[in-house]
Amino acid sequence: MLGRIAGAVRFREPLSFHTSLRIGGPAEFFIMPQDLDDLRYALAFAEQEDLPLIVIGGGNNLLVSDRGLQAVVVKLQGILGREIRSTADENMGRIVDVLVDGSGTVRAAIIDFGGFLGVGSRKIAVAWTALHFVPAAEKRYGIVLELTRDQVKPAPEYKEGKPVLVLVASGKLEPLP
Repeated sequence: MLGRIAGAVRFREPLSFHTSLRIGGPAEFFIMPQDLDDLRYALAFAEQEDLPLIVIGGGNNLLVSDRGLQAVVVKLQGILGREIRSTADENMGRIVDVLVDGSGTVRAAIIDFGGFLGVGSRKIAVAWTALHFVPAAEKRYGIVLELTRDQVKPAPEYKEGKPVLVLVASGKLEPLP
């Protein structure tokens, strides 16, 4: 079952590597899923082995005994702060927020676009469907935007509380539904 997981699978992984306080003993099984299928395999493995499944995030506000955990620990990575590349491998900025509709469906990502070291950058809303989450060589997700820098440059700045225009994959602007 573990052999089907494309993400990282480690045995007796020190959880001190994954907590902000840098304390904690080993997890018997430690998994960083790469996609939803990996998460399903991790759940099935925990059930098959009759082990508890513990999900962690960035490791803040997390205390783990130095004795460790006889469990399957799954570390989920967030997307905020992740770099976006264009299909031409241009740096498009980083995801700083996501916009969801009333049903909880993600509609757009807000990217911090342009500028240098944060100077001259502005927030742009891009359609969630224009983003592709693809595995990179190091088995981490890369995020690719179907637009080039030249297509994104004329897009209006996103401002919280104002009507939102979303840049879609065709390069057109559409109001957020």
